[in-house]
This record gives sequence, structure tokens and C-alpha cells, in this order.
Amino acid sequence: MISVNFANRQRKSVLSNNTTELVISAIKAALEVEDFTDNCEVNVTFVSDRKIKEINKTFRNINRSTDVLSFPLSYDGEYDINPENDCIMLGDIIISVEHAINQAETFGHSVEREIAYLTVHSVFHLLGYDHVDEGNQKKIMRTKEEQALEKIGLQII
Repeated sequence: MISVNFANRQRKSVLSNNTTELVISAIKAALEVEDFTDNCEVNVTFVSDRKIKEINKTFRNINRSTDVLSFPLSYDGEYDINPENDCIMLGDIIISVEHAINQAETFGHSVEREIAYLTVHSVFHLLGYDHVDEGNQKKIMRTKEEQALEKIGLQII
């Protein structure tokens, strides 16, 4: 079982049920690629550029907006269990809808496709992947992202 908790904290764009269903599919696809079969919980929040900039400044000391932020809840590879549903709490995904809209336009694909990519990308961060070094970890992460997007009928452009 995968429990996804949504919060929409932005007003610039109306998100459809299709968007939330796509996000759930993207999370499931990323977990399948990783062979992660445990019951888990993910929180997804949609925010404005102003809000993600504020969060980025508070938690990363970077004073600019970004497309997505990931806050894994693991400590040395160990996750807490939510006692209400017995799910592993993977963490939080925060997506700037404004950033997703702009990037979709820049890359020439739909906003839904961009949000799916940002979700998949963020799930791999919740699972412990990183790409700060621009080296092997980034290559592994990118390959897994591509595999997850293919599972839901999308591809990286």
C-alpha cells in the first residue's frame, strides 16, 4: 500500500484529479524501479514560487526558488513507521507549480509530464539518491528516472 497525502498551498493554477492520479502513478513507478515493496507514505505539497523560495532559504540557505524540494525522513537508511497506518514514512515532496509550468514550456511538454518528472526525481531523493557530485550517482538516478517515467508512458526529453 502506498499512502499519498496531498496539500495544495498555491492559487496560481488549478490542479485536476488527473494531476494527483499522475503523481500517485509516478510515485508507484519510482518505487517499482527501486524494488521498494514495503507499505509507505509520501506527502506531496504544491506551492508557489514565492513559498518554495522561502522554504529553500529556510532549510538550505539558498535564497532562490526551485522546481522541487525533497525532505527524506530516513536516518542512516532507517525510516520511522506511521503508527496509524503501519506505513514507512518516506518524506515530503514540495513542488513549485509555477516552476513546473515554466519548465514545461521551456522543454516543450505538458505541465503534467513535468510534474510527473519532478515527482519521480524527488522520490529517488527520498530513497537516498543524490546528484550533487554530478558523477555516478547522477547517472544512476537519471537511469532510474527514465525507467520510472517509461512505466507510466512518459519519457525524458
